[in-house]
Amino acid sequence: MNTSTAFTHLNDLSDPPSREQCAELHRYQDVIALFNAAFKESENTRLIKGEGEPEYIPANEQCDFHQVIFAHGYFASALHEIAHWCIAGKARRLLNDYGYWYCPDGRSEDEQRAFEKVEVKPQAIEWAFSVAAKKRFRVSTDNLNGAQGDSKAFTLHVHQQVLCYLRDGFPPRAALFIDALMEFYGTAALNIEQFRLPNE
Repeated sequence: MNTSTAFTHLNDLSDPPSREQCAELHRYQDVIALFNAAFKESENTRLIKGEGEPEYIPANEQCDFHQVIFAHGYFASALHEIAHWCIAGKARRLLNDYGYWYCPDGRSEDEQRAFEKVEVKPQAIEWAFSVAAKKRFRVSTDNLNGAQGDSKAFTLHVHQQVLCYLRDGFPPRAALFIDALMEFYGTAALNIEQFRLPNE
């Protein structure tokens, strides 16, 4: 995909943006445009700004394309939902929310451990998307009203997974979207130095 002609206004940015630049730099409309340019035709899938909770809806009688719906126009939510989509296999992409049941905020310790286990890979990919987009990333345990678990251990697992992806390669759709983000935001090729743990 060549986005150089359609998206040129950010290509000269080589340094991480200041706080003041973030609102303009990280526009959800740009993520939608990049995603749809990459996958609208090849995967019959579109990224959609939702008004409520994020959701994945496969094509059905009411809509002839698959929808990756992110929450409330939040840039980070868009990256996170794209990461989940990049991991889901072909069969799961035919099921609502990839066939998974989401356990909401307020999870017990056991439920939180199960949640974190399936969140390692998506958050590792989201981290890579964030670096490619020059956006700050924070690992999320997403359980404000329940057991917090060992957030440090979870962060380490996500970090280890990022390093594995850097060494062995990202899933194909994730790699394609990383390339699109890097081209749009003028980001250098991803490397280990860009993925430091807090306080390193």
